Amino acid sequence: MAQKNIIVEKSNYIPPAQLPVEIVERKGTGHPDYIADSISEASSRELSKYYLERYGAILHHNLDKVLVVGGQSSPKFGGGEVVQPIYILVSGRATTEVTTRDGKESIPIGPIILKATRDWIKKNMRFLDPDTHVIIDYRIGKGSADLVDIYTRESKYPGANDTSMGIGYAPLSPTERIVFETERLLNSPKVKNELPAVGEDIKVMGVRKGNKLTLTIAMAAVSRFVHNVQEYLDVKENVKKLVREHASSLADLDLEIYVNTGDDPSRADRGGVYLTVTGTSAEHGDDGATGRGNRTNGLITPFRPMSLEATAGKNPISHIGKLYNVVAFQAANEICTLDHVGEVYIKLISQIGKPINEPLLAYIAINAPEDVATRVKHQAEEILSNHLDKINTLWEKFLKGEVTIF
Repeated sequence: MAQKNIIVEKSNYIPPAQLPVEIVERKGTGHPDYIADSISEASSRELSKYYLERYGAILHHNLDKVLVVGGQSSPKFGGGEVVQPIYILVSGRATTEVTTRDGKESIPIGPIILKATRDWIKKNMRFLDPDTHVIIDYRIGKGSADLVDIYTRESKYPGANDTSMGIGYAPLSPTERIVFETERLLNSPKVKNELPAVGEDIKVMGVRKGNKLTLTIAMAAVSRFVHNVQEYLDVKENVKKLVREHASSLADLDLEIYVNTGDDPSRADRGGVYLTVTGTSAEHGDDGATGRGNRTNGLITPFRPMSLEATAGKNPISHIGKLYNVVAFQAANEICTLDHVGEVYIKLISQIGKPINEPLLAYIAINAPEDVATRVKHQAEEILSNHLDKINTLWEKFLKGEVTIF
């Protein structure tokens, strides 16, 4: 078995739920940063499928530099229009040329990226038209690969393409779970059917002080479904009610819920309420970039250790910024199911060029009584070791969209 360099210690971290204050954020489907992450990943996924189908291997690429530049719009009660399109630039590196036994072949990078971007928008944004509301562009650094002897050169575990880290923890605190599920609720098909005016651009900020949890929700209302100020205010009240009911079922906390606190209804005819034509703030000046949004488990958690790596768009074969973050969270979730283990943190550090299943350091911190931490030490090592040994199969889950990475 390969050397895993695993160290297991009793955790010195205080669980966030036991701290006097806690801060948690999630950016939802239509937020410009989430859009950038999603397009990075969709482009990587479709390019990987092309490489795999045509050449039998996923070639080197990193499409983790997507920029969403906000457009301009003119929403109004009952309608409005986009007057300047959103500009989306997909940037990064990819293998654009391949040498086979039959000669050199060029990869149709542009068509793959353009289709992946349009398809994601069509699938996830009800009122954002990728053909009329968006300009899609790409700037990809060129690379090449010689596939004549690729199968004799490949090893079971490729070398890490970076010296970097991945960090994961489990379980979620009650505040973290409420923040995550609040956004998922508001972007669920059920809520979209019941309240079509709720746009996809949802951001949730949770601030807990003692037993009091304040949720501040930014919700882009879709103007075609809101005909006056009162209808807009009714949508906000319905959102509060739905969130309160769901959050109350998750934890016994004193809830305070705010929606669109920047509103000034007296100035509704001059932009005093959060109306959008398409359901995203990207239509009117709000920008986004890959890696500025949620971490690998879908949350932004300043009271937890976090990796600042952008997981989206990185190749699923050898890029540690993607693989180690996913492995850390998956292994932490499994270890925390062991008897009497309260909380688990995992930190994985790579060295460029070394096999991806052999980290320079694999650190596990277990929140449990001393005797429990000692008793489960070997189980924890074995769980993490098994996840590292399966790291070379994660690409299949990435291509199927089965792994949450933002």
